[in-house]
Amino acid sequence: MNRSSLVLRPLVLALSAALATLIGVSGASAQAGAKKAVNTLDDLPRFTYPIAGTASDLVKADDKTFDAFAAKVRADVDAVLAQYDIRDHGELRSLLTTRLLLQMLSGTEDKAALDTIAQIRALEDKPDAKLLSGLRNEALLKAHAATGQASGPEFEHAYARTYADGLAALPWAVVGNRIKEARSSAQIVSESVVLGSLQANVEPAVARSHEVSSEMARMIIGARFNLKEAVPVKAATVALLGADVAAHNVQKPDIWAARDVVLTEADKLTPVTVAIWDSGSDLSLFPGRLYADPHPKADTDAHGLAFDLLAKPTHGMLQPLTPEQAKGYPGMRDNLKGLSDLQLSIDSPEADNLKKQLAAMSPQQVSAFFEQLSLYGNYSHGTHVTGIAARGNPAIRLAYSRITFDYRHVPEAPTEELTRRAAQSYMATAAWFRDHGVRVVNMSWGGNPAGYEDALEKNGMGKDAADRKEIARKLFKIEHDGLYEAMKSAPGVLFICAAGNADANSSFDESIPASLKLPNLLTVGAVDQAGDEASFTSYGDTVRVDANGYQVESTLPGGALVRFSGTSMASPNATNLAAKLLALDPKLTPAQVIQLMVDGATTSEDGRRHNLDPKESVALLKKL
Repeated sequence: MNRSSLVLRPLVLALSAALATLIGVSGASAQAGAKKAVNTLDDLPRFTYPIAGTASDLVKADDKTFDAFAAKVRADVDAVLAQYDIRDHGELRSLLTTRLLLQMLSGTEDKAALDTIAQIRALEDKPDAKLLSGLRNEALLKAHAATGQASGPEFEHAYARTYADGLAALPWAVVGNRIKEARSSAQIVSESVVLGSLQANVEPAVARSHEVSSEMARMIIGARFNLKEAVPVKAATVALLGADVAAHNVQKPDIWAARDVVLTEADKLTPVTVAIWDSGSDLSLFPGRLYADPHPKADTDAHGLAFDLLAKPTHGMLQPLTPEQAKGYPGMRDNLKGLSDLQLSIDSPEADNLKKQLAAMSPQQVSAFFEQLSLYGNYSHGTHVTGIAARGNPAIRLAYSRITFDYRHVPEAPTEELTRRAAQSYMATAAWFRDHGVRVVNMSWGGNPAGYEDALEKNGMGKDAADRKEIARKLFKIEHDGLYEAMKSAPGVLFICAAGNADANSSFDESIPASLKLPNLLTVGAVDQAGDEASFTSYGDTVRVDANGYQVESTLPGGALVRFSGTSMASPNATNLAAKLLALDPKLTPAQVIQLMVDGATTSEDGRRHNLDPKESVALLKKL
């Protein structure tokens, strides 16, 4: 079972994996000759690298020790790029970024590194990324070339001057969001945060097998780069980005208020049941708008159904918290708000407190903090989604199907028994939706084969990375097929899902449900308040519409209002529109609702975005 709520990348992982924004024994290689076609991430080879000691020891090791490890990774990256026909830009960028960091860490490949930056920039698909990609690293390289130094006042001055010149040339309206996100990352980066991220994401695997996969090797290289290159110039970076934000931070226009549709009882509405298939919802916040099952069974609730971490039926609209966890919720809720404020460059007491907390933490404390943020992020996720879906619709009747997402650094060990039980829970959930007249279901979560490989590695399972790939493929197929058949079995239910927050092609990653193709499934990407593509949003051929997923305000358990970003927030905005269309005309089929939403959407000039327009879709409905 491999599922996670999609709020985690732009929120919780902004303190961990998203540190990559600051970077703006091997398996066998492919045989020489024609390049091998790569259609999905699973088509690429897997490699394993031995680690003596801990990952943190390696990251802080002398150059000779680290370079021996880096050389093995570099050889495999170069071989894959040379021998595989990878047409997915996201994966090519990832591989080239690893090459770039190793070139920069060598201290002797400045020209080659600049060439690699140009290659990465050419592969960027989003307009803001194409302008900003590699800008900071270029400044570091040019400062090194100009001064002949890699540190010190003269080097930092040259770096700051070059970076400032690069930023000044960019149109704020295009790059503003990414600059604010980069400033947030720069503000919190430190040796403790870098090493704490390693302890959370890599050390569990090293402790069990004394080796790492390619993906974890990339994390180690990124950590080394951050310690060697990002942390030493932190003050200059924060000052530059802060000045840029202060000089240009004009609020972008909000297109969504003018497009919104607010229904009233005067619209002659028909009640429409909408289920939030998520981490659970505090439905006490939505009185008078709940679906109530007149005859709940022994393993279901009045307003829905729930499954525990082992995919077994349980009860309760929210994941139970221990007394200690419940006591810590208000403080961690404030930290979630602080992280959200940091992303927007909002100076708030919560943002200041979060920065102070992180600055005072040891790596071990940072790792524990990340885990707690994951817990409370999961706990809050479904309620936040529900608030977005329910907005402006008195006819909505809310139900839930609660998934218990695993928040721990070392998740539950994947097994065939557990995965088959998860597939069965999908069938039971779809049957409940079908039998209880649910018309729309929001799914702001996802999983993919890589997630299985990660869980297997952290649990010390499989002989090596190649073996884990085979195990993961088998388990993922069970879950993939189970979810597909479950949704297919409820053709009268419209499922709306989030594209994902990996800034990647969800079909190449094989993310589910985002990559699935069904007539009653709509996949949604994220844009900001002005309708511009969000930096984190995934994309691909299954993403048919886009909705606001940037700093969307909604409620958390208990009623606090917080702004979150993610395709998790875009998806319920689409669910909101679908529910309103059905409240106005309950005879619509899922296919008709999807068509009204697609036809009403506004397509961008570059054809990448299809921004929902609720008013236009309602107008099209009235013309039918």
